[in-house]
Amino acid sequence: MVRPYSPSRLSPEPGLGRRIAIILLACVISLGALNPSQAQPRNLPIVRDAEIEALLVDYMVPLLRAAGVSRKRTDVVLVNSKSFNAFVSGRKIFINLGAIVQSDTPNELIGVLAHEIGHLAGGHQDRLRQQLDRAQTIATVSTILGLGAAVAAGASGSRQGVGAGAGLAAGGTEAARRGLLSYQRTEELAADRAAVSYLNRTKQSPRGILKTFESFQKNLALIQDRIDPYRLSHPLPRERISALQSIARASPYFDKKDPASLQLRHDKARAKILAYTYGPDAVEQLLGDASSSTALKYGRTISTFLYRNPRDAISQIDALIRAEPRNPYYHEINGEVLLKSQDAQGAVKAFTRAVQLDGGKSPTMLVALGHALVLTGDETNIRRAVGELEVAVSLDPNNPRAYRHLAMAYGRLGDSGSANLATAEQNFYSGQYKTAKQFAARTKRSFKKNAPQWLRADDIMRFKR
Repeated sequence: MVRPYSPSRLSPEPGLGRRIAIILLACVISLGALNPSQAQPRNLPIVRDAEIEALLVDYMVPLLRAAGVSRKRTDVVLVNSKSFNAFVSGRKIFINLGAIVQSDTPNELIGVLAHEIGHLAGGHQDRLRQQLDRAQTIATVSTILGLGAAVAAGASGSRQGVGAGAGLAAGGTEAARRGLLSYQRTEELAADRAAVSYLNRTKQSPRGILKTFESFQKNLALIQDRIDPYRLSHPLPRERISALQSIARASPYFDKKDPASLQLRHDKARAKILAYTYGPDAVEQLLGDASSSTALKYGRTISTFLYRNPRDAISQIDALIRAEPRNPYYHEINGEVLLKSQDAQGAVKAFTRAVQLDGGKSPTMLVALGHALVLTGDETNIRRAVGELEVAVSLDPNNPRAYRHLAMAYGRLGDSGSANLATAEQNFYSGQYKTAKQFAARTKRSFKKNAPQWLRADDIMRFKR
């Protein structure tokens, strides 16, 4: 299911920086690299979902191979926001849920991913850091020269000279800023061209990326004359369309359609997001006849589970499972429905089947299984939960929810030291560093010095922001 790391309402991405804010105010999407001078926001509303993550990885892997970028440590992260946005930071590609919902076809979203991979392959983040350093140096030197001129003019009693000195400082800073933005616009166009080349190498159509920019252009139609293009970090959509149109239409795959099976998976992902994050009637209102009947049934089932009587959803999910018994995500939703209906044992069976069909690849499913096992209250199940959750955190060590359930499991088994460690790690990965250090201190008192648990707790104690 679509799970936030911590309960939060949909909100604009905090802290993504002034350059993105300018573009969003102008109704232009920020497809590009996150400004490396800004740390990844701690409270970025990240969500987890095994089905959607698997779909995006399947979209991404052929593109990574075409770009010569290693799959290792390259992850897709889902951001709980309705806006159409995507960016890269480090080796992570962040995709807003809104980008998935607003992409009618897989090809449109694949084009977005291809663009972001263009930034990774081009080393744009590293070069942007160098440009930032250069811009900061120019701005600093301009300020020093301007202040020096102002001081000298002040000593001679010339007000005109003071004004000229201040103007020199301001002008140098503005020139440095414009130079940086010009560089970023150049890199964006380079990533667009790279995206088309990756799509060609993977025998996919570049039509989707053009359609995305055409949608942005329509949104800008009423205000584009009031936008200063030199104050943007991204080219205007019309520039991107102009730069891409000829090479995109020259592709032998331009008219190629997405496979029906992939379109169905895409529609299911959209239906799930609509149900979980847009409200009880969103599936019907926003998808309507545009989606397959199976995707609509899936979305309706989830909406029934979330907003009506969960027991009414059981027959609906059973019908989906009968039609596609080897779909792990149907069994996962079945587990969620049973868990909400207070049938922990039934949920364990459903989640166990989901994990089996998935091949144990998804840590999110393992966490759900561990949670259900703990809620049964049976000691054997709780011990099994510890094993499942330990595997989950080994696959995905940054998931606070996994540590929360692990702490609960250890607590019910009477292992307070391990429970304190899991609680420390839960708080650490939630950004609650003070609380994390308090529980880490308790953990260290429960284990011998240099024991693995003691060392993990010590790492948290030593952490400095």
